[in-house]
Amino acid sequence: MNTNKVTQFLFAFVVTFFMHLPLVSSAPGQRPLDGDIIAEYFDWQVVCREPAPGSKSKICALVQSVTAEDRKNIGLTVYFQKFSNGTRVLRVFAPLGVLLPPGLGLKIDGQDIGHAPFLRCHTFACFAQVVVEDKLIRQLSNGKVAIFIIFQAEESGIGIPISLRGFQRGLKDLR
Repeated sequence: MNTNKVTQFLFAFVVTFFMHLPLVSSAPGQRPLDGDIIAEYFDWQVVCREPAPGSKSKICALVQSVTAEDRKNIGLTVYFQKFSNGTRVLRVFAPLGVLLPPGLGLKIDGQDIGHAPFLRCHTFACFAQVVVEDKLIRQLSNGKVAIFIIFQAEESGIGIPISLRGFQRGLKDLR
């Protein structure tokens, strides 16, 4: 694994697993960053951690972390999870300092998909979250590039491309 992949993996772990801390307490002796990459699908990784106390299923997500091509200090982590009740959620973690009111924009292969509000900021990132419907699953599965747009000022959006290569295969194997 090259240095960039390791950095992306560690950022994904921090974001992915720290976001669960308010909702899921760790078992005694379990660190919040415990987890494994169980599969890689081109640009996506399936990352799993042990189940929360009282749960039987591991917590797994399809994850990709990237930095902006022209601004190496700005990155995103995209986190896709399926819950046991069938709900599918897409969370995108953006760096602190983003302008919150415009939310997070999304384009897939140049087509404007819409915006999602930022829900919360933690000490490490702010995140937007949407419940994913079948139409968006098809667009993500069949697309080549998703561009997530964040704003640092009202007039200056920053588009950060996320490769969709491997998303469909990873989604099929996501628990």
